[in-house]
Amino acid sequence: MRLDKWLWAARFFKTRGLAQAAVVGGKVKLNGERVKPAKEIAPGGELTIRIGEFEWAITVKALSNKRGPAEAARKLYEEDEASRARRIAQAAERRAHANVLGDRKGRPTKRERRELERWRQNNGDE
Repeated sequence: MRLDKWLWAARFFKTRGLAQAAVVGGKVKLNGERVKPAKEIAPGGELTIRIGEFEWAITVKALSNKRGPAEAARKLYEEDEASRARRIAQAAERRAHANVLGDRKGRPTKRERRELERWRQNNGDE
């Protein structure tokens, strides 16, 4: 079975095209080596998948060329315990840092800009 097709069926990527691009870009390694999207995989193969800042270290348990529900997709692979712990820690750290930024998005409003200007004037005089 093709690697890109399996990654799509295992729900690591939303489309086969995205899976293919990730493999070509070196984000997916089979047994520690870069491979092509059409590389044949078999149960027992070890994959390292990097999506954004997260990295999975998994072992292929079964093959499927159909994309089914998430519950069925989870049965296609087994994740390494160290990998799972690392991902959970990264997610917790990301959530902690997200609160620092708050709901801040984009440019400041007129009111926020005026407050910032007042603060700069007051702190610049001292």
